[in-house]
Amino acid sequence: MQLMNPDITRACKEAEIYESLLELDGARVLELGCGKADHTRNIAQAHTGAQIVAAEVDRIQHAKNLAAAPVANIRFADFGAESIPLADAGLDVVMMFRSLHHVPLDRMDAAFREIHRVLRPGGHAYVSEPVFAGAFNELVRIYNDEELVRKAAFDAVYRAVDQGLLELVSETFFLTPVQYRDFAEFAKKHFEITHGVRNVTDEQSAAVERLFNAHLGPDGVKLTQPIRVDLLRKPA
Repeated sequence: MQLMNPDITRACKEAEIYESLLELDGARVLELGCGKADHTRNIAQAHTGAQIVAAEVDRIQHAKNLAAAPVANIRFADFGAESIPLADAGLDVVMMFRSLHHVPLDRMDAAFREIHRVLRPGGHAYVSEPVFAGAFNELVRIYNDEELVRKAAFDAVYRAVDQGLLELVSETFFLTPVQYRDFAEFAKKHFEITHGVRNVTDEQSAAVERLFNAHLGPDGVKLTQPIRVDLLRKPA
């Protein structure tokens, strides 16, 4: 297992990755830390036979998810990865899209014990995490340096495999596109959040804007973010 790969060449949207790795037709799926549930809704639309529980601990975002137009095969819930109120061995797939590093450090191991518990034998855990590298990362780290928590997330995956809770099936690195029309769009998306305190100082905002403008072109800013996906399997 690698924390990062300096030679990533594959560039694509994440749907291409999980569709190539997972069998989602008719699957019983849990997404942990679903956020705005963009991936959840895409999966539900593409795989109408799947039954999805989408969990989010941020009460504000959870309320927004509940208030949105309902989707027949999605059930929204508000619980964390370290305490999953679902039956043993009842799921085919557990997915985490860039959410593991938001789990409190002292609860990451508990999260993997819970993932192991709720997966059926042979079921899969799909863990997607941003790699701490690249131009987009340099923008974000000015006001939100996640190097330690991202490393902790990788270490937690490694321990889950090392301890035999889950088996490593594959590790995939890819570049996902990120694009903004202008700095105002970037600031709205990244400074105005509900799932954490984001006290961006004037100095930090100015520094981010200077670096952002260095990448500015006729169509705004177009960057890529390196992502690592660990596909894990519960032993049969």
